[in-house]
Amino acid sequence: MSQTPIEFKGSSFTLSVVHLHHPEPEVIRKALQDKIDQAPDFLKNAPVVLNVAALNGNVNWKQLQQAVAATGLRIVGVSGCKDEALKRMIARAGLPVLAEGKESKKRSDAPAPEVQPAAPVEPLASKTRIINTPVRSGQQIYARNADLIVTNSVSAGAELVADGNIHIYGMMRGRALAGAGGDRNSQIFCTSLAAELVSIAGEYWIMDQIPAEFFGKAARLCLTEGALTIQTLN
Repeated sequence: MSQTPIEFKGSSFTLSVVHLHHPEPEVIRKALQDKIDQAPDFLKNAPVVLNVAALNGNVNWKQLQQAVAATGLRIVGVSGCKDEALKRMIARAGLPVLAEGKESKKRSDAPAPEVQPAAPVEPLASKTRIINTPVRSGQQIYARNADLIVTNSVSAGAELVADGNIHIYGMMRGRALAGAGGDRNSQIFCTSLAAELVSIAGEYWIMDQIPAEFFGKAARLCLTEGALTIQTLN
């Protein structure tokens, strides 16, 4: 038994980031509801981070937060906030202001102290996670900082998540989310595409949006100019 009542451990979770480009709460609510109606199994009651980089401080944060909550989405944090007044409003609402990407890596203008170069770090032995067994409904497979290869079938209700590329060498009926860490160069390769949802770096299609001529066929998906594209996998 553990000697302490709690224990802190690092972990990783797949979260959608909603970038807000309009200050009107009702406009945001309607746009979010449209997206949720397109993919209810993926987005209903989902935890999300709101990115407010495109908004200035002249917003009614309480109404905006209520509009998002009215759709069922669960706000777990806010990123991209540079306006101090807006930061205070968000903090009063009990939400953390998060830093992501380059924002979290900013340095002061003062020169950094000299340090001795560290010894080179040995690369990881493997950058690929391989699954040889069928992925059943309700299972989630996550390849952190790696590609994911599945050599068997993926059932409806199963979920594949990878920070890199995803390869499925079997019938794909579940959900595939590549580039989960934001890598927009990630791709999805599938020998028999019948997925409930495919996503690359947050851009997604549900089953009805997959072009009919590719359904059940070998296909490759990638982002082109920020939009999902699909082509035959030869």
